[in-house]
Amino acid sequence: MKLLAIGDFHGKFPAKLWRLVKKEKIDLVVSVGDYKPFSLRKEFFKYSWRTDKELWVAIGKKKYKKYFLKDLKSAENVLDKLNKLDVPVFTISGNADSTKWGEATDGRIKWVGSDWKWPYQDFFSPMIKKFKNIKEFDYSYFRFGGIVFIGMARSTFPGHVKSKNYKKQRKVLEKLFKKFKKDVIIFVSHNVPSETKLDKIKDKNAPKEALGKHYGSKLVKRLVKKWKPLMNIAGHMHENQGRDKIGNSIIVNTGAAQNGQASIIEINDKTKRIKKIKFVK
Repeated sequence: MKLLAIGDFHGKFPAKLWRLVKKEKIDLVVSVGDYKPFSLRKEFFKYSWRTDKELWVAIGKKKYKKYFLKDLKSAENVLDKLNKLDVPVFTISGNADSTKWGEATDGRIKWVGSDWKWPYQDFFSPMIKKFKNIKEFDYSYFRFGGIVFIGMARSTFPGHVKSKNYKKQRKVLEKLFKKFKKDVIIFVSHNVPSETKLDKIKDKNAPKEALGKHYGSKLVKRLVKKWKPLMNIAGHMHENQGRDKIGNSIIVNTGAAQNGQASIIEINDKTKRIKKIKFVK
């Protein structure tokens, strides 16, 4: 079985990745999400990051909504292209996808501007339902080729292990891992595990105080250590395409599709062992 692991499109689907599916005879596409771009990224770090104010408080609701809807349309265009592939596509949602899933933390700050409910809607689930060849498996699973794939949505940062949301998400995922403990499992998460070679911030455009810090998910790390899946496929950290290991579990950061990156994973059909991992640059 050949699996194309891909994600972090942010509104772009380079043609070479489309051609790759046929050239490599891919059997299955698994996406780690992040279909939407973030057109207001500079404004976010200027006005909202490390404050208690939502971005629209600074730039106005009209401007925010205009760019939000534009980004949503870009995400839909990417999904439309994925839907037209001749192989099954399974996806989780990323932190940019305006989904219903929260972070692995609690709302410790009462954000100024949070009374405007429009941006907090679940835009992703209704959108994904338009595409018959794409199946979402957030906090759920699917089987393919004798392997169970378990999915974890969103996860922007490490998370707070004592928070209600963290415990709630861990409970759901622990239940899935326990249910399929006798199966070969591939764990698919948006963010990579914390404290690995794949989660250190190296992006020069990141805030200076964040550079060099680990920003992977604590929940992903703990689940991989405990349940020892065959592999954890993830993304989010665009600058860290590559592989690492936690015990015998292989961790793969797919790389950012917006930059033409992806990963091709070849698995032995009989033994269910990984034969080869190729990183598309």
